[in-house]
Amino acid sequence: MFDRIHEMRTRIITSQSFSGTRILGAILFENTMDRSIDGMGSADYLWNVKGVVPFLKVDKGLADERQGVQLMKPIDGLGSLLDKALGNRIFGTKMRSVIKSADEDGINAVVDQQFEIGSEILQAGLMPIIEPEVDIHSPEKSACEGLMRDAILRNLELLSEGETVMLKLTLPEEDNFYSGLVESEKILRVVALSGGYSRRSKCSNVS
Repeated sequence: MFDRIHEMRTRIITSQSFSGTRILGAILFENTMDRSIDGMGSADYLWNVKGVVPFLKVDKGLADERQGVQLMKPIDGLGSLLDKALGNRIFGTKMRSVIKSADEDGINAVVDQQFEIGSEILQAGLMPIIEPEVDIHSPEKSACEGLMRDAILRNLELLSEGETVMLKLTLPEEDNFYSGLVESEKILRVVALSGGYSRRSKCSNVS
């Protein structure tokens, strides 16, 4: 089955439409990272042929919902996985949590966990994408975003001098809501999380 999946991913990545002129980065599963595309490692192919930055998905899924959020499950063997990622020329990592309700303690727990693991990723020499996803169907979405932004700003202050992270955030209800994060010297880049929205609405929100 994994062979078939890799064949499908290879067809996508080797397509002429898939290149750094349109795509900044690609998130790989560990199994994809371990495989080759046209005779070279998957990450090497992305870097050398496509000009696309490779990231590795490191989380092991979501825990059951508590306090209106879903934390990440424990990531066993993270250290060895990060070492392998470095050896495969991976640039950074991706890990996802979910926020469903405006519970301050729950949201703080999500963001704190993201930054705690992100710190380990930074120490390993990789760039963490911090991804505390806000459920777009939450009736408290705007309030969730405010609490999450405060928690992110608090954690950014704890980073050591020179350390930076990336953020992957659900498109907010309020225009320019994350402008302070975009402008922060501790943020390498903020990317939009738009899953669940139609193409028309996500393009409208981004613009």
